[in-house]
Amino acid sequence: MNLIPELLSGGHVQAEVNGCLGLITLNRPEAMNALTLPMIRDLTRLLQHWHVHPAIQAVVLAGRMREGKAPAFCAGGDIRFFHRAALAGDPALGDFFTEEYALNHLIHHYAKPYIALMDGIVMGGGMGISQGAKLRVLNERSRLGMPEAHIGLFPDVGGGYFLGQCPGATGEWLALTGQSLGAGDAIHLGLGDVFVPEASWNGLLDVFWREAQHSAEHVIATVMERAELAPDPLWLERRSAIDDCFGASDLVAIEAALQASAAPWTAKALQQMQANSPLAMAISLELVRRGRHLSLADDLRLERNLVHWCFEPASRGAHCETLEGIRALAIDKDHAPHWQPATPLDLSQVEVLRHFSDPWPVGLHPLAGLQ
Repeated sequence: MNLIPELLSGGHVQAEVNGCLGLITLNRPEAMNALTLPMIRDLTRLLQHWHVHPAIQAVVLAGRMREGKAPAFCAGGDIRFFHRAALAGDPALGDFFTEEYALNHLIHHYAKPYIALMDGIVMGGGMGISQGAKLRVLNERSRLGMPEAHIGLFPDVGGGYFLGQCPGATGEWLALTGQSLGAGDAIHLGLGDVFVPEASWNGLLDVFWREAQHSAEHVIATVMERAELAPDPLWLERRSAIDDCFGASDLVAIEAALQASAAPWTAKALQQMQANSPLAMAISLELVRRGRHLSLADDLRLERNLVHWCFEPASRGAHCETLEGIRALAIDKDHAPHWQPATPLDLSQVEVLRHFSDPWPVGLHPLAGLQ
């Protein structure tokens, strides 16, 4: 059995083996390593292949650096593809989300140590391929976030589950504002594990790629030997206020709580929310609160329902909140989306809850097999 199966994505996922260690590099730096469907299939194939191969005892995932620019582990999914595929009625769009969520589930339940080296930007789909890791390794350049509501979507890739596990109402805060976190805050909120300073980062990479790796224990020790105390969390002193504001009953109440505060950070949070889709934020709020009580598999099935309904209007030529958000951000780049409805006051709770319904016949959910 070959240690590296034939890949399909034209080099956007690169794989190497160093002793007992399987090494994966996301190699799409010009797009900040945003995931495509072929990349998702390559990652799945590699992980499944290595899962049953006794020679591989651990896996490390990293992102290719952008020359002369800030690093990006993975900035999410390929939203331009989402836009094209939805307008064309391409079934590959549904395949993307089904297979991405199945990959996220595989990573969370991977039987061998899987280590994510989260250097730089880690957004959306990048969170999906890192949050299930045994070791989530961060440095000073790490910036983690789930900004999907800014494009009329919701924090998917298991976001309902892992944001729901964040303490207090910080999951709601992250989902509704898209606030990015540095290493100290991410580790404090349970979204990272280990801080390896930038000064030791290249040495860590050199060991993994160039020095013989003999056991999973040695791989993990290689990380831990370079780990240091993470920077102090910047948001810790605001935790009580975050819980008070984002623990409110609904979007209108959350915005009212932010408006009633005189703190500068609440004004920024309100500004962030007012740029987002009210419908997407309402879906996101409901998802995080449901996800707090769901297994990962059930959360991913629910997210697959949600993403179906988020893109479904495009199939009948109706206004599609997600396509409008992508248009404004990445297609026309006017940064002026026309949200429908325009404010939380105009939201229909019936419409919000409709997105949570299962569109598939009984037993035919595309993620029915997740355990």
